[in-house]
Amino acid sequence: MRILALDLGSKRIGIAVSDALGLTASGLKVLESRGRERDLQAIRELVDEYEVDEIVVGLPVNMNGTEGPLAEKAREFGRLLEITTKLPIHLWDERLSTTAATRVLVEADLSRKKRKGVVDKVAAVIILSGYLQYRSMRADKAPTEGAR
Repeated sequence: MRILALDLGSKRIGIAVSDALGLTASGLKVLESRGRERDLQAIRELVDEYEVDEIVVGLPVNMNGTEGPLAEKAREFGRLLEITTKLPIHLWDERLSTTAATRVLVEADLSRKKRKGVVDKVAAVIILSGYLQYRSMRADKAPTEGAR
């Protein structure tokens, strides 16, 4: 069960992918956005190449829990991805993922120029890691067969 995660931005899309067991997240690439149709096609190609079963799209929720115009754009992109790929799309609260990614890269002593090129990919890894942890916790709480 391979899962792809996307950190959508106006200029770049950070992309991460899970291992085949859906346990770990790895940064895949940063896609320079070239318009909705071209972005959807590029993601579709990655879905085919990596044999992806699900996609997680980062949902930019405000700190107070409300959703603004960026969240609506993410929801719309998710709807289009679902039509394009025919795969389940999950929206995942990405609050502070870019901030956390930047912190990790600063602590790794990456220059500002190098951080700019990878922060979106690291943010996608953080989004995917959170989703995978959620799935794992949910699976741990599922009743076992024959339980009463």
